[in-house]
Amino acid sequence: MPRTLDGQITMEKTPSYFVTREAPGRIHGMSPDTKLIVVVRNPVTRAISDYAQTLSKTPGLPSFRALAFRHGLGAVDTAWSAVRIGLYAQHLEHWLRYFPLSRFLFVSGERLVSQPAAELGRVQDFLGLRRVVTDKHFYFNATKGFPCLRKAQGSRRPRCLGGSKGRPHPRVPEAVVRRLRDFYRPFNRKFYQMTGQDFGWD
Repeated sequence: MPRTLDGQITMEKTPSYFVTREAPGRIHGMSPDTKLIVVVRNPVTRAISDYAQTLSKTPGLPSFRALAFRHGLGAVDTAWSAVRIGLYAQHLEHWLRYFPLSRFLFVSGERLVSQPAAELGRVQDFLGLRRVVTDKHFYFNATKGFPCLRKAQGSRRPRCLGGSKGRPHPRVPEAVVRRLRDFYRPFNRKFYQMTGQDFGWD
């Protein structure tokens, strides 16, 4: 990490940190005062989105159902990373061995889309920053299905998520979605209890 002077905040983003076993110990060893921001979304939607991204890079992949379950609609296959990542309570338990809950901010991926300024207001508060990002900084891009940042002063165009974001998801049978919802429910509830936040996924 670069040196940070008084009055500066250094940020780094890596989606895999939260699910990488070695990450909490290494980050704590580097800086035990680090603030941690974790963006989470409904684990069923997240798994389907993960699959859509992989499918775009690897055509001919087995169906979502074939990867998510063993033997048809048997046991959920937690060895598949798209499923395992959504077990947020298990990942958080490991992180809490190194960092107190007060060092974390859990951001709702759903609210980041529906109310971006409000969710970023929470981020600014958590980081001890003055709230400068407001509703006026966003517009909804109907093509992507996401909010985008309005054109910054001196910029030629607005900022939007990259081409890999906002792609359509493959159709997944309702029975598969229902089974996954049932599977994640106890993990979600434990996560709500651990964080003191109800993300409304059930």
